[in-house]
Amino acid sequence: MSPEQRREMIVRAALPLVAEYGASVTTAQVARAAGIGEATIFRAFTDKDSLLAACMAEAMRPDHVVRELASVSLDQPLAARLLDAADALSAFLARMGAIAGALHASGHLTRAPERGAERKPPRAAERDASLAAIQDALAELFEPDRASLRLPPERLADVFGMLMMSAGRMRSEISDQGAVSTRELVDLFLHGAVTDGGVDTSAVPEDR
Repeated sequence: MSPEQRREMIVRAALPLVAEYGASVTTAQVARAAGIGEATIFRAFTDKDSLLAACMAEAMRPDHVVRELASVSLDQPLAARLLDAADALSAFLARMGAIAGALHASGHLTRAPERGAERKPPRAAERDASLAAIQDALAELFEPDRASLRLPPERLADVFGMLMMSAGRMRSEISDQGAVSTRELVDLFLHGAVTDGGVDTSAVPEDR
């Protein structure tokens, strides 16, 4: 096993523990979960903070959700494609939120890069790159229906991505019907809030 493979294996074992315990997780717990000796962790990572930073970086990586989006069958109707996409995005956001929330709740602060370490791109740049990869994958799901879409697939992917990214905040209680479901969000995205002929939209200015 190469050093990089060993690091990836340790991070995979650590992720569920970090989601549960935050920064309070011990390297002994991680070692047991990974089936390795504790000393092996410190041959792969400088210290526990380095391991926690690697876990946060892994949770933010879009690779898995992009693969999930790419695996959605384009033979399905658009609504079914978007439901599959919404499920994949929800799982990605849940994992990222669990790790970030646990670390924040346990008082973990991201450290400055170690002296001599390769300089990492700013977090904003990493986030933008992740979002761009996800948006590209979403646009592919709209592409088969391009001829019947009101906006280009790329624009619709932007809007759908923003809707799903903020879905957690949107799912507040509504009367006695419970939280807004993923299916309801997809239906609203595709068909709007009113039925055909329910509201006259001709008065909406073109520049709004």
